[in-house]
Amino acid sequence: MKALVCEDDKVVLKVIEVAMTEEGVDATLVNNGQDALDLLAKHDYDFIITDIHMPYVNGDAVLDFVHKEQGKNTPVIMISSDDEEEVVALALKSGVHAFVSKPVNVERLRKVIRGLRG
Repeated sequence: MKALVCEDDKVVLKVIEVAMTEEGVDATLVNNGQDALDLLAKHDYDFIITDIHMPYVNGDAVLDFVHKEQGKNTPVIMISSDDEEEVVALALKSGVHAFVSKPVNVERLRKVIRGLRG
């Protein structure tokens, strides 16, 4: 599987990278939303992991780009330290496949990724 990971916190990015490696996922890592959009315009991914709050372009814009502008059903896993009930509900309503709260629990993230394999 190929994934795009968009996270601006270096520690969180490393935790996600570990989970990707453990699950055998080929992950492309970026630290801002604009870089994510640039790569999504050129490449296809099996799934995307993105933080909600990102420099330049936020995670919601990444989600909209994939689902609305590109018309793809690529699963998006949203991560955020903003885990209030209404934020999580809004993210899931907007088409996010799963929501993972920070600090990222590697086992929870791995379970979500395994679920994408069907």
